[in-house]
Amino acid sequence: MTILTILLMAFVTYCTRIGGYWLLNGRHISLRTTKVMEVAPGCVLVAVLAPDFASGKGADLLALAVTALAATRCSLLVTVLVGVGSGWLLRQVIPF
Repeated sequence: MTILTILLMAFVTYCTRIGGYWLLNGRHISLRTTKVMEVAPGCVLVAVLAPDFASGKGADLLALAVTALAATRCSLLVTVLVGVGSGWLLRQVIPF
């Protein structure tokens, strides 16, 4: 059941992405709309992740700080890897 759920979620995600390309194909998009579309994925990510960091857990807050530092100095891929790695490691080391 878990595999089916993951596959269905991936399919829906793919459909929303390809649907956007399909709907906007051949249309002129204003500069303002382009800017909003460029920023939107980051906003969604923050909205999904923010409640975890508002919990006040020391390991999560420290991982957030490490990830923010990496984001100022590294590429996106490296930042994601640092964030996931530091989150996992700090949750193993810091019990609170």
